[in-house]
Amino acid sequence: MTANKETFYLTTPIYYPSGKFHIGTAYTTVASDAMVRYKRLRGFDVRFLTGMDEHGQKIEEKATEAGKAPQEFVDEMAEAAKHVWSVMDITYDDFIRTTEKRHKEGVERIFKTFLDNGDIYKGEYEGWYCTPCESFFTENQLENGNCPDCGRPVHKVKEESYFFNMKKYAARLLEYYENNVEFIEPESRKNEMINNFIKPGLEDLSVSRTSFDWGIPVPGDPKHVIYVWVDALSNYITSLGYGSDDESLFNKYWPADVHVVGKDIVRFHTIYWPIFLMALDLPLPKKVFAHGFVMMKDGKMSKSKGNVVYPEMLVERYGLDATRYFLLRELPFGSDGVFSPESFVERTNFDLANDLGNLLNRTVSMINKYFDGAVPQINGLQTEFDGPLQRVAAQTVKVYEQHMERMQFSIVLSEVWALISRTNKYIDETQPWVLAKDEAAKEQLASVMAHLAESLRMTAVMLQPFLPNAPKQIIEQLGLTEDFLTWDTLQNFSQIPAGTQVVSKGTPIFPRLEVEPEVAYIRDQMRGTAAPAAEESTVVEVPDLPEIAIEDFTKVDLRVATVTDCEAVPKTSKLLKLQLDMGYEQRQVVSGIAEHYKPAELVGKKVVVVANLKPVKLRGELSQGMILAGENDGYLTLASVAEKLPNGSKIK
Repeated sequence: MTANKETFYLTTPIYYPSGKFHIGTAYTTVASDAMVRYKRLRGFDVRFLTGMDEHGQKIEEKATEAGKAPQEFVDEMAEAAKHVWSVMDITYDDFIRTTEKRHKEGVERIFKTFLDNGDIYKGEYEGWYCTPCESFFTENQLENGNCPDCGRPVHKVKEESYFFNMKKYAARLLEYYENNVEFIEPESRKNEMINNFIKPGLEDLSVSRTSFDWGIPVPGDPKHVIYVWVDALSNYITSLGYGSDDESLFNKYWPADVHVVGKDIVRFHTIYWPIFLMALDLPLPKKVFAHGFVMMKDGKMSKSKGNVVYPEMLVERYGLDATRYFLLRELPFGSDGVFSPESFVERTNFDLANDLGNLLNRTVSMINKYFDGAVPQINGLQTEFDGPLQRVAAQTVKVYEQHMERMQFSIVLSEVWALISRTNKYIDETQPWVLAKDEAAKEQLASVMAHLAESLRMTAVMLQPFLPNAPKQIIEQLGLTEDFLTWDTLQNFSQIPAGTQVVSKGTPIFPRLEVEPEVAYIRDQMRGTAAPAAEESTVVEVPDLPEIAIEDFTKVDLRVATVTDCEAVPKTSKLLKLQLDMGYEQRQVVSGIAEHYKPAELVGKKVVVVANLKPVKLRGELSQGMILAGENDGYLTLASVAEKLPNGSKIK
């Protein structure tokens, strides 16, 4: 019964529909969707809100440019937004639009409450206004005379305005920060709000405009329209029916468990919005999580640079799961992350096709080959490697839950991939092809097949918040129903009934991509309408170095190796200690790549090693060689080789 379930209310920002949504907008929404999918999986009664902020001067201007009435313009943009979220399989419960009657009536009541309580007064505003950001700034807040948020020019505005008395609540807001240490995350955002805005002294906020009329009229003074932030921020409660004849949703779900926002609008959600709620005598949201931006190698996404990426393009060509996986795995939630065509293709090939897809294919194939497609029963621990695999699986669930609650999606996925890597390693350790040749090892072989199937099943359960399709495909190939995808089945490693029939021939769920053609395709799609000069941003400068002869190059012994284990070097932030299988021996190499790779990502990967480099000690750790990597504009990628090349192969 949902009445007995614990509730969870999450919101995205309501997006400004001034242009087509790119992967930055998709990133916010996909991350939010992953969180609510997880909460539903854990049995919560979830409310997930997204929507559009449709009022303001910029929308009025955009509509005029398009030769349309503002309402017609935003109606079309709302349909386009819903289409994108359908493509991305966003499971929202409500899509709020600020032009809807339910929202307008709620905002009018809220504004009147402010007036009646004496929180709003009429005056005259004179200051610098940024139309794209819908924000006013003082002279001191400008950066080189431009908007400090977007860098665009501002213009001087002088007009009659209603003001909200922010100073009245400043001390109370600071006290709330102190008593609720997890209210703003990451913590650096809180420090920014305190030091840059609250301590210098909050300015009273202009909350109405008279220079345009595309907005909600001020009650009793219709020449004013309610300024964007009172209008927009109120959506989080008007969508729940606050102030209406039916407040049942509001009473059930408020306060919000988390507002997910971009770092560019954290000020409005952690200063203005809490103060508005205090003035309404309402509880404050439990958390505001301000994530970073999706950046490109040459800076922010921009049509003029030819580096804009739209999510529909990625989904259409590479699938929904690959697109969502990249956004949530590659980009640390809370920090800025970088998108590049190379990294997208690399993640798809290495993580999805090689690590996960190949594990499923091998498992299904071996169960068919050795046991006529019937999954054997787990009968105790038959090999010395069974127990370690079970322990890793159990630990993964615990760590997953801890990091998921903190919305650390990239870390969660790295932990799941550590289990996938460990399972792949388990195949190499147990060598089923050898066990199959010995009739006396039949029980051991059965145990190995059962452990592989169960590890894949648990992986499928944990991937559900992130990948809508792959978990179901994994379960189907294992011959199971979706009943085996519930969270409580993770508490016991042995869940698959003995005799379960896997599919007779597994289909790759993530086909491997051809690197060069796909990188070229994504770049071509990114280029859009950009001028050819935008290509200059991708040119790599070649340093002026002395030439070498072929004899010099042949002195370098390059060998293929597989990373068998990896850990951070204590008391350093850049060094990782890698254990390598060189084919003919085991080696340890210390590499300064910790800022670009987590240890779990590297286990099982093929790398290229300078094998005849003189051993050295780095921070007290012996390093017997060097692994090769490429770097440009701070983005580093390990050199890779074909999986079929055996360890120890010489690179010529």
